[in-house]
Amino acid sequence: MSFHTPPQNRTATAAQLPAYDARDLTQGGEQAQIILGDQIYTLRITRAGKLILTK
Repeated sequence: MSFHTPPQNRTATAAQLPAYDARDLTQGGEQAQIILGDQIYTLRITRAGKLILTK
């Protein structure tokens, strides 16, 4: 196997995964809170259009 050989054991492709537009999550703003169990995370869209997820 070389570095150019694609993985053979992928369980999901991008088409099978749920997809969300970050702008929808932030409702047009720059930040949103995401809750997982009892933890709250902050999703932020930077001025450069990158995403940052922090705890």
